Amino acid sequence: MRLGLALGYWGRGPSPDHVPLAREAERLGYDSVWTAESWGSDVFTPLAWIAAHTSRIRLGTAVAQMAARPPTTTAMHALTLDHLSGGRMMLGLGLSGPQVVEGWYGRPFPSSPLTATREYVDVVRQVLRRAAPVESAGRFHTHPYQGPGATGLGRPLKPITHPLRPDLPILLGAEGPKNVAQTIRVADGWLPLYWPPTRPEVYGPALADLPEGFLVAPLAQVRVCDDVAEGLLPVKAMLGFYIGGMGHAARNFHADLMARMGYEEEARRIQRLFLDGRREEAVLAVPDAFADEISLVGPRERIAERLESWRRGPVTDLLVISTDRHTLRVLAELNS
Repeated sequence: MRLGLALGYWGRGPSPDHVPLAREAERLGYDSVWTAESWGSDVFTPLAWIAAHTSRIRLGTAVAQMAARPPTTTAMHALTLDHLSGGRMMLGLGLSGPQVVEGWYGRPFPSSPLTATREYVDVVRQVLRRAAPVESAGRFHTHPYQGPGATGLGRPLKPITHPLRPDLPILLGAEGPKNVAQTIRVADGWLPLYWPPTRPEVYGPALADLPEGFLVAPLAQVRVCDDVAEGLLPVKAMLGFYIGGMGHAARNFHADLMARMGYEEEARRIQRLFLDGRREEAVLAVPDAFADEISLVGPRERIAERLESWRRGPVTDLLVISTDRHTLRVLAELNS
C-alpha cells in the first residue's frame, strides 16, 4: 500500500506550507500528492506549482470537478501537466452535487449522473489517445456541439499537442454502489471519500472482483496523538461540514453514504443541526465510532495496529490528510 499526501483546497487564501509539505512527503518516500477544489481555488494551478518544486512524487487531482470544465478542457490541463512534470500526472474526477453544480457553476445537474460521467470520461480518453478527432454524440456531451444556438460550423478536432501518455490514469470519486460499479468498468481507479477498512461491502459487490492494476485510493485523516477523542475532533469537524453543509437537505450524497454505512439517524440529525445554523452541535453529533472507523488517530502503537486493516483490503494508495510533519513521518515509518 502506497502513501499519498492529500492537501485539499485552499481556505481563505493559499497555504505557504503546501509546497514544503509536498517536498517533505517526497523526501519521506510518499508516492503521490493530491490537490482538490470546491468553490474557491482551482485544482490544477496549485498542482502545477507543486510539480515545479518536486521531482519524483506523482501528482493527482482529488478531485477535479466535472462541471467546472468541458471534458476537452480537463484533458488539456491533464496532458499539459503530464508533459511539464515528466509523466507524473493522475486525473481524479468528481461530479459534485446539485448545490455546487447549479449554485456555483451555473449548470444543470445531470438528470443521469452515471451517463454524464461515462460520457465525460470517454471524451477525455479520446483526447489523450489522440487516435482520431474527438467525436461524441452523447446525451450530455456532444463534440462537435450541435445543440441550441449551434452555427453548424464546428468540426471534429484532435489535440495539437501530442499527449505524453495516452494511458494517463483516470480515477473517479464515487459513492453510490451503481457509481462505484461503473467506476470499476470505465476508470483506472477509485477515490472513496469515506473508507471503512473492515466493511468494504458497504460499497456494493463490485469490489469483489477488481481488474488487475485498478487503484483504490481513499482519503483519510491521520493524526498521531495521545488523546484519541481530542484527535478525532478535526475528523468530526470535516464530517459535520460535508454531511451537514455540502448538499441540500433533500439531496446530499455524503449524508446518504453515511446512512448506508449504518448511521442513518445520526446523518439526518447532523444535517438538521447544520442547516439550522447549529454547526458546533452538528460536529459534536458526529459519532466517535464513525469518525474513528474512517481515520487513523491516536498513539503510534494504535495507528500501527489499525493500519493493518487498511493493508488487508483492496486499498492500493492511502491518501493522508495531515499537515503535521511528525504524523507524516510516523506513517512513512510504519508503512515501510
